[in-house]
Amino acid sequence: MARRRQIYEGKAKILYEGPEPGTLIQYFKDDATAFNAQKKGTINGKGVLNNRISEHVFTLLGGIGIPTHFIRRLNMREQLIRQVEIVPIEVVVRNVVAGSLSKRLGIEEGTPLPRTIVEYYYKDDALGDPMVTDEHILAFGWANQEELHDMADMAIRVNDFLSGLFAGIGIRLVDFKLEFGRIWDNDYGRIILADEISPDGCRLWDIQSGEKLDKDRFRRDLGGEVEAYQEVARRLGLFPEGPDSAVLDLESHRKLRGK
Repeated sequence: MARRRQIYEGKAKILYEGPEPGTLIQYFKDDATAFNAQKKGTINGKGVLNNRISEHVFTLLGGIGIPTHFIRRLNMREQLIRQVEIVPIEVVVRNVVAGSLSKRLGIEEGTPLPRTIVEYYYKDDALGDPMVTDEHILAFGWANQEELHDMADMAIRVNDFLSGLFAGIGIRLVDFKLEFGRIWDNDYGRIILADEISPDGCRLWDIQSGEKLDKDRFRRDLGGEVEAYQEVARRLGLFPEGPDSAVLDLESHRKLRGK
């Protein structure tokens, strides 16, 4: 498909004008960022893997009735998606203490939570994506009460499904972030799942070894980022294809446990 007019470029993806009104082409980059883009790098092949993993997960979620922006994968790095009005809130679902939650509360990373926690963050890199409450979201009109309820409900449903999916392949879903968007039917807006679900936005730990299979390998300079992402894809039953698969050759990269 011919590349069309660029609409937006983010840290990990580029959006292009789609072939039909109301659609976009989402291109997955190999760029890697952490700490609100204070740390930058490249993980060769990441875009290919995230495209495949996100396609797989969104397809499964659609199958259980979660409305999403995903239409179909176009090639190794691009998806056709519905154009949405992004809600400026990141919804973070936590099952195990890790990352900023551990630092904020001084609780040891890896501590299981007695119940799943849903947090909200205002999407603004300049402000460091500050944590906000539902009261902030409603007061500033970032979403209304019905939309907030829909996002929280979908987040819990996604967590229940993905926790089981990953547990079945020996991976613990520690936490993850979701983004949502509105699609409009005249004056009525409906909330659907948007963005991506991949090791970029999930903490995924091997159940047996505790090995990190996500972007924390980049954040914490652990190395083996490609191998970690590929291991997730392998366990999900996905395999590389086409010319880009060369970048995924395990023998050409450092192993997870060595550099």
